Amino acid sequence: MRGGCRLLPLLLLALLRGLCRGREPAPGAVTCGSVLKLLNTRHNVRLHSHEVKYGSGSGQQSVTGVEASDDANSYWRIRGKSDGSCQRGAPVKCGQAIRLTHVNTGKNLHTHHFPSPLSNNQEVSAFGDDGEGDDLDIWIVQCSGTYWEREDAVRFKHVGTEVFLSITGEQYGHPIRGQREVHGMPTANHHNYWKAMEGVFIKPSVDPAKHDEL
Repeated sequence: MRGGCRLLPLLLLALLRGLCRGREPAPGAVTCGSVLKLLNTRHNVRLHSHEVKYGSGSGQQSVTGVEASDDANSYWRIRGKSDGSCQRGAPVKCGQAIRLTHVNTGKNLHTHHFPSPLSNNQEVSAFGDDGEGDDLDIWIVQCSGTYWEREDAVRFKHVGTEVFLSITGEQYGHPIRGQREVHGMPTANHHNYWKAMEGVFIKPSVDPAKHDEL
């Protein structure tokens, strides 16, 4: 009986350690501050932008999908909905509100009530300056677990208009021939799944502010 009593604290300690490990993000979690490319899994193209404006609708900077995996204009930075809300290295949770900032132009992924040029869905543009735009730059990460994992296909639902970031395959002509239209759709379907691909991923940390203290 005495031996059993001595074992009890050890069993409790092992159980607590297991619970703590269960709350930790996996090494493959997408984190705040990471820079990455996003692949539409249905059409096999990466989310892209460039200094080419729409000739209709809002006239803002266009957002498209490209097949090339090595295009530097396909990098996006993961940021919170406001400064300080997504600390560097913090794993992005399923259901978290984020902004996606285009690295080369400093504009945010954005949508609003303008028709898209080809499919007449909702236009998606890049908007703002130096990472600062407005409330229509905010998207919710929809995934099935606790954290957004790199291996998972996820959806991005727009907070302001409730559409999903989507591609249905329409292709542009000159001057961005072959690039696909990116737009917002009101329904969740196989056209709006995205997966994290190439990038620079900040190492996950449960509490980046206290990381040096652990």
